[in-house]
Amino acid sequence: MSVRLRSYRHPADFNRVGQFLIDTYRPRTYHDNWLQPRWEYMHYHPQLDRLGESALAKIGVWESDGKIVAVAHFESMMGEAYFQIHPDFTYLKPEMLEYAEAHLSVEADNGQRQISVWVNDFDTEFESIVKSSGYRIVDGVSDCWSVFEITHPFPPIDLPDGFRLQSLEEENDLWKLSRVIHRGFNHPGEPPQDWLAEREKMQSAPNYRKDLNIVAVAPNGSYASYCGMWHDTVHRVAYVEPVCTDPDYRRIGVGRAVVLEGIRRCGQEGATVAFVGSEQPFYLSMGFKKLFGINLWTRQWET
Repeated sequence: MSVRLRSYRHPADFNRVGQFLIDTYRPRTYHDNWLQPRWEYMHYHPQLDRLGESALAKIGVWESDGKIVAVAHFESMMGEAYFQIHPDFTYLKPEMLEYAEAHLSVEADNGQRQISVWVNDFDTEFESIVKSSGYRIVDGVSDCWSVFEITHPFPPIDLPDGFRLQSLEEENDLWKLSRVIHRGFNHPGEPPQDWLAEREKMQSAPNYRKDLNIVAVAPNGSYASYCGMWHDTVHRVAYVEPVCTDPDYRRIGVGRAVVLEGIRRCGQEGATVAFVGSEQPFYLSMGFKKLFGINLWTRQWET
């Protein structure tokens, strides 16, 4: 069967790639590819505005008989590459790596070209390909997927006295939300005004649901913690992204509470598992278990 490589065309390809990710998800196994909500989150994240939408044209799409079978792309910055591949087309991996080097690489400080690629730690085939191409693994830098099995009845969710949980459907104060995200990701000072527009853009994503986005409200009315939650209803999968807690309210249980409440709500709708791209003790302590790791490999070469 013939395969054709072309550039990603946005917005026409946005849903097509999303459907490809849904179609290639493999329940109860290592899901080699991204979940669809991560693809959506990438497109509506403010970081894309900083790169410029022209960057999207550097994404490579492989098609066979009019159907998408592979995608090579960045996430939040150029110089990195992720690979989504249909299981029947894994032979495209060397070609996809070459494409990433040609279209997604950047110039390093020493003037050489550089790219870093993410490879699932169980994908020994791809590991062999990157090794033979001169890549080295980056020590101390990795990603992962962890899974939470949703049970019924759902366990009780504890909150400190005076705090309450609510969704953004009940109150969607963009300033409070910007502030907890700004402070929760350890940015100094107060959030700039343009963060309000960034929150509006994030909430304009097609599958963004305010009723699944949970905040813990402090006694003074501020948002102490926030959990974004996405629900792939096709496969009954919840996806946790992002999570943050104001430094003034850490280590009192509010972060744990917003995550569990978001998962609980997805479970009420039929979700059976929740995924998060982390193995931090914070997540493991509430019941997540690491599923697999993703290693970062890097290469530089003369231009």
